[in-house]
Amino acid sequence: MLTYAGLIALALVFLAPVVWTVLSSFKTRAELAARPPAPLPESLDTANYTEALSRFDFGVYLTNSTLVTVGATVLTLVINTMAAYALAKYNFRGRNVLFLVTLGTIMIPLQIIVIPLHQVVSELGMTNSLWGMIIPPAATPTGVFLIRQYMLTIPDELIEAARIDGAGELRIFLRLVLPLCRPVLAVVTIFSVIWRWNDFLWPLVIAQTQDLYTLPVALAQFSSEEVVPFNYILAMSVVSMIPVVLIFLIMQRQIVKGIAQTGFK
Repeated sequence: MLTYAGLIALALVFLAPVVWTVLSSFKTRAELAARPPAPLPESLDTANYTEALSRFDFGVYLTNSTLVTVGATVLTLVINTMAAYALAKYNFRGRNVLFLVTLGTIMIPLQIIVIPLHQVVSELGMTNSLWGMIIPPAATPTGVFLIRQYMLTIPDELIEAARIDGAGELRIFLRLVLPLCRPVLAVVTIFSVIWRWNDFLWPLVIAQTQDLYTLPVALAQFSSEEVVPFNYILAMSVVSMIPVVLIFLIMQRQIVKGIAQTGFK
């Protein structure tokens, strides 16, 4: 009983900022400036949401974030699953060295490679475009590691039996391996959605016009105004939470199973 009580108390501590943000998103600018602040808004008016979407083009920023997140997540799943399958189920010279090098890139922060990466993107003509935000960060070493660790649990005899039955490598990968990897794919999906949806630095570097801003970049730009519209920023912050929460709720069972079976603790 004490354990459950402690966990509930800890959960309430973590949820407190989220609850405060949601409640404050319904407050007017005067209510937010009041001292001491009131815990509850005077009314649950959605004016902050509707005005922010209409006056500040947040609908455009929300669309850009959605396109970047979905495109990058799909590419991440495709690239990472193929790389992980090769590293887990194919024996070739230098496989372990290649895996260690891939794993070692986790320690390299984006800030170190952002300049050469921007030069490459510029040479390819993808600056100030959504493709410039989607393609470069698509392959993630963390995703390769998680999927590889999960694929190692798939018996090699199962793949060999499929080959003996005449199945080609692509069919084995698509019809046999991927369905068995659904839990870890759910884990990589939610991680990718969180990373791409909340990414600030790379979209800021690539986007040169406001019509290509993603939601985090747009919120940061409005935070730098002389009179900061906190009521609109809070409303759009709540909107930005919704997709990630929904995806987690939909995939939570697969996510828990995938994390438990990949050795990611």
